[in-house]
Amino acid sequence: MRLIIRQRQLRAQFLGGDLFADPAWDILLDLTAARAEHQRVSVTSLCIASGVPPTTALRWISQMIEVGLLVRVEDDSDRRRAFIELSDKAADAMARYFQELGKDAKALV
Repeated sequence: MRLIIRQRQLRAQFLGGDLFADPAWDILLDLTAARAEHQRVSVTSLCIASGVPPTTALRWISQMIEVGLLVRVEDDSDRRRAFIELSDKAADAMARYFQELGKDAKALV
């Protein structure tokens, strides 16, 4: 998963990030990787991972929460911090997506 994220970053490095900005996809990729690694992702960290200005990232995160792709989880030990997770619906969709990609990759060999 982290390889896919790195490949997206390389694409922006060589071809420019503005043309290929896709913060929603970058957010989903980062949260999918974090879920696989059993890590929590703070709102701040997710804004950085999105590759867009924080205000834009926060707008995308809010929209994705509204449509049920993401879940906001308050930090019990620090009320100033919150974590973002994939909803079960989004986690299932991402798993099915990558499974399908794997099938396509096998067909190329």
